[in-house]
Amino acid sequence: MTAGDVPDAFDVFTVVILRRPVDAPELPQDELEALQERHLAYRAELGRRGVLVANGPFLEQSNPSFRGMSIFRSDPDEAARLSAEDPSVLAGRLAFEVMQWWVGAGSLAFPGAEGTVGERRSTDGL
Repeated sequence: MTAGDVPDAFDVFTVVILRRPVDAPELPQDELEALQERHLAYRAELGRRGVLVANGPFLEQSNPSFRGMSIFRSDPDEAARLSAEDPSVLAGRLAFEVMQWWVGAGSLAFPGAEGTVGERRSTDGL
């Protein structure tokens, strides 16, 4: 498949983008560090449960409000519910956007994840 070809099928993934809201509260450094530890522990627990299959921060991005991205093994509603329970979201330091990402079938793999990640869909009806 070349860049101009439309695939016959797509793998659809639920993606969450974490961002820093413009009105994020300022916190003392020790509270920020403790909150970051809780945030990372929460994300790690989602990974252990198999709900979160890829997760990590953004660096050197064009928009510094974007903080990180996660790929969930769930539908968008469940990803939103779980993201809303993140300690940094609850504290107002992070906000999130949930979306479905359509990628050419078979172009991404998650070898650390057990089972299928994403949903295969055909291009019929697009």
